[in-house]
Amino acid sequence: MAPKKAKRRAAAGDSGSSNVFSMFEQSQIQEYKEAFTIIDQNRDGIISKDDLRDVLASMGQLNTKNEELEAMIKEASGPINFTVFLTMFGEKLKGADPEDVILSAFKVLDPEGTGTIKKEFLQELLTTQCDRFSPEEIKNMWAAFPPDVAGNVDYKNICYVITHGEEKEE
Repeated sequence: MAPKKAKRRAAAGDSGSSNVFSMFEQSQIQEYKEAFTIIDQNRDGIISKDDLRDVLASMGQLNTKNEELEAMIKEASGPINFTVFLTMFGEKLKGADPEDVILSAFKVLDPEGTGTIKKEFLQELLTTQCDRFSPEEIKNMWAAFPPDVAGNVDYKNICYVITHGEEKEE
């Protein structure tokens, strides 16, 4: 009997360490793996301060201060391997509602079921209700999710980006 209990405990321990993987869909894990590989410039399996500096420089952000890089690295509890990297994203996304919940909230504002909301209406809600958006946040919102020529905003895309982190490939 004891060996079976030990096996169960070992199995439970294994699932506990891989629990972060259950937070994401397989396609999301693959996207994060690709991002990790891009950031891990020296390909040693650990994201270091030098890796961050190099990847930021490759994106045009030169002369990043050491203090900024150290602060980024210190967000992790230890060396940033892929599991830690994924855990960090999981912790950041933990407060976000599932996509279907966010979508349902938007659908309340879309009684015709068009999948869009008028820019002016959404902007009014975001600047006058609850946690109000600042003018800078509104500017960033329209830069990220520009309305179509008729002034409609695709809220399904917004929901996808909130929960997955980037736009759907069409």
